[in-house]
Amino acid sequence: MKNKKQTTAIICLSPNDGGMELDTIKLAKNLHPYIDVLVIAKENSFISQQIQTQHTIKLETVSFLTTLNMSLILQLRKIINDYNIKNIIFFGASELKSLYFSLFRIDVNLIIRHGTTKSKPKKDIFHKLIYSNVNYHISISEHILKNVEYIIPFGKNTKEKLIYSSFKTTSAPQHITDKISLLHVGRIVEGKGQIDAIKACEILISNNIPFEFNIVGSIDSNYQKTFLEFYNNCPYKNSIHLVGFTNNVSNYLKKANIFLFPSYGEGLGNAFLEALSSNLICISYNNTIFPELAKLGLNFFMAKNKNINDLKKQLLYAVKHINIKKKKIKENRSIIKKVFSIDREVQQYLDILK
Repeated sequence: MKNKKQTTAIICLSPNDGGMELDTIKLAKNLHPYIDVLVIAKENSFISQQIQTQHTIKLETVSFLTTLNMSLILQLRKIINDYNIKNIIFFGASELKSLYFSLFRIDVNLIIRHGTTKSKPKKDIFHKLIYSNVNYHISISEHILKNVEYIIPFGKNTKEKLIYSSFKTTSAPQHITDKISLLHVGRIVEGKGQIDAIKACEILISNNIPFEFNIVGSIDSNYQKTFLEFYNNCPYKNSIHLVGFTNNVSNYLKKANIFLFPSYGEGLGNAFLEALSSNLICISYNNTIFPELAKLGLNFFMAKNKNINDLKKQLLYAVKHINIKKKKIKENRSIIKKVFSIDREVQQYLDILK
C-alpha cells in the first residue's frame, strides 16, 4: 500500500458513543500503520477516552459549548497549523460551520465522511458557503451516496466516492442458548427501533413461545423518559433486559440466535454486520441500507418498512423455522469478509489523501 502521505487529521467532535464515534476510532486504527494520523475529539468524550488507551495514535482535544463558536474555531486552527495538517477526514455535520472558518486561507484536502441519512436539503447560501471548500464527500453506502447528492451542496471542485466501512470478522460464536434469545445492539434513541422490536415480541407471547430479549446500548438523555415509560408499562417486561452500554457485545452475540433490528434508517449498521457475521438470524425493516445489503447477497429477513404487524410475522416465521434458516446464513461471513475488507477501505482512503 501507498504510505508516503502527509499528516491526516481525523475529526469527530461528538460526545456520544454510537456508530459514528466507533467508526472514527476504527478508521484511525486502520490508517495509523500507513500514515501519520492525528485524532481531534471533544474533551472528555468517548472518542478521546478510547484513543488515549491506544498510546501510539496522536490525540488533541477541544472544548466548546456551541457548534459555531469562536473558541472552537481558534482551537481547531491552532491544531491544524501546529501539526501542519494537509488532510482532514471529518465525521459529523454540526461542527462543520466552525471548521470552515478555522480553515480560512489554509490549503487542506477536506474530506467529509457521511454515515447517516439526512432528511432536509441544505442548499441555502450559508450551507453552500461552508461546503464550498470540500474536496471529497465519502459515503458508506449507495443509499447514503444518493442521499448526499440530494441533501448536500457541492463546490466546483468537489468529488464524491463510495467507500464501504470495513468490518473485521471474528470467529463465529457458538450459540449456547437453549431457548429463543433475541438481541438488539445500538444506542436507545428515537428511530433506532427498540420500541418496535419490543412490540413485535407480543407475537411470541400470544403463541406461548418463551424468550429473552437483550437490548444493548446506552439510552439517549432526550429519549429516556419516552422509552422508559413504554418499557415500564410493557406487560412482558420481565423478558426484556436493558443491558446498557458494554464493551463485551460478543458475550451477548453468543447468547443470541435472532438479531431483531427494526431501525428506521441506517447508513450501514456495524451492529447489523456483526450479527450477520456471527451467524445470527437477522430481521430488519425494508428501508435505507438493508435492500442494498440484500443485493450484495447477504441473507436475512426484511419486514415492510415501519410495519409492526409484518415485523411480528417475520419474527414468528424466523422462530418457527430457526433450524432451516441457520443453514442458509453461513455464507454471510464470506460475503462480509470480501466486501467490507480493511485493506480495501484503507487503500481507497490512501488514494485520495495528499
